[in-house]
Amino acid sequence: QVQLVESGGGLVQPGGSLRVSCVVSGMIFSINTMGWYRQAPGKQRELVADITRGGTTNYADSVKGRFTISRDNAKNTVYLQMNSLKPEDTATYYCDAQIITLDTMRMRDYWGQGAQVTVSS
Repeated sequence: QVQLVESGGGLVQPGGSLRVSCVVSGMIFSINTMGWYRQAPGKQRELVADITRGGTTNYADSVKGRFTISRDNAKNTVYLQMNSLKPEDTATYYCDAQIITLDTMRMRDYWGQGAQVTVSS
């Protein structure tokens, strides 16, 4: 079994900062690309940022220059540092990872349970 556990969401004022983290545990052989998606009420889930095992990053245009994704491969953890937050960043943020597990040796996507981020004054 594989688990992705997110932490670090919360309420922040516009212009503020938050960092969300996602720790992967379980029967892991390797973790490839890791990413963060978000879903606001009434909207589709969208990619925020992702990062390859080697550290190549990709960002949605709406967060470029404000958010930074990083990972610690030794800790099986991915982070999303969010600065200059805006009300439109309010959403549930989901961690995603492409994982090869020891039992199947096949890669598939795994998702976290979501972390709520609310930007409001």
